[in-house]
Amino acid sequence: MKNLRKKTPKTGADSPPARAWQRMLSGRRLDLVDPSPMDIEIEDIAHGLSRVARWNGQTSGGHIFSVAQHSLLVETIASQTGRQMSQGWRLATLLHDAPEYVIGDMISPFKNALGVDYRAFEERLQRAIHIRFGLPPVLDPDLKRRIKEADKAAAWLEATVLAGFTEEEALRIFGPKPDTRYPRPEPLDAESCKKEFLKKFVELSA
Repeated sequence: MKNLRKKTPKTGADSPPARAWQRMLSGRRLDLVDPSPMDIEIEDIAHGLSRVARWNGQTSGGHIFSVAQHSLLVETIASQTGRQMSQGWRLATLLHDAPEYVIGDMISPFKNALGVDYRAFEERLQRAIHIRFGLPPVLDPDLKRRIKEADKAAAWLEATVLAGFTEEEALRIFGPKPDTRYPRPEPLDAESCKKEFLKKFVELSA
């Protein structure tokens, strides 16, 4: 069988395998191909998400609107729908975009263009995160539906308040206008956002 491994141009020796892990500030090395729950730390997640911009950074304000803030907003909306949610379900909602601490926040049109392989990678990392924090690897379908509803409501608010969308555009893309009782998204600096995310995590993990 033909050897398909690359040769280095100078020596002809086999090239070392491409690095497939990322070093976190906690010191963990997270394997991106086969992520282990034991290499996932909430401090790394909070740090990363508080520095990842929603809407590719195309938002108004003195700071980015981060994925960590979006996650807090989605959890708030989901817990205020009038339907009972356990702390475990609220924790899963807070962590619904947690893989983005590694892979960043890709806008939905780009995810769709990349196709299934990207989503499969995202799902593997999400399962590892769930296991690390005592959640089911695969979420209850009703919970997934409720997270999606809250996610769309948060996106509607962010789009119209921060990202320059008209209400007509938001209605067409994200669905009905959310209830007015939900908080208005206001960008925070990264450190404040990180602290708020960790505070909510501790509250829901109690």
